[in-house]
Amino acid sequence: METTTVNGELRVLATDAALDLIAEIKRDHPDILFHQSGGCCDGSSPMCYPANEFMIGDSDVRLGEIGGVSVYISASQFEAWKHTQLIIDVVPGLGGMFSLDNGREKRFLTRSRLFGGGEACAVPDVKVRAV
Repeated sequence: METTTVNGELRVLATDAALDLIAEIKRDHPDILFHQSGGCCDGSSPMCYPANEFMIGDSDVRLGEIGGVSVYISASQFEAWKHTQLIIDVVPGLGGMFSLDNGREKRFLTRSRLFGGGEACAVPDVKVRAV
């Protein structure tokens, strides 16, 4: 299933910092994907995997693409977040145990805002790009 826009707004965007980290990871792993975690261990972390090492399920939803990389979410998570635009950002810290951002002293983080003009959650001055 693919659902990349809501009323012309992209479902997923990336900050410049996220695009930079994606480019860094792609130098080591050219074919990657994101899956928005819904598990208790990784909270709001989008997990970054080599594309050939993560099986996309029939119920996963493709939200779109950032930095040339597809972003997926499970159907149950999508149901809970379908009214929000996801903004992939980077913060200092350790990535998820199996995520390709682990060991780089920075990690991906998902922020969100409601579609239709809602304010971004905890993103006061973050600049994002649709790519």
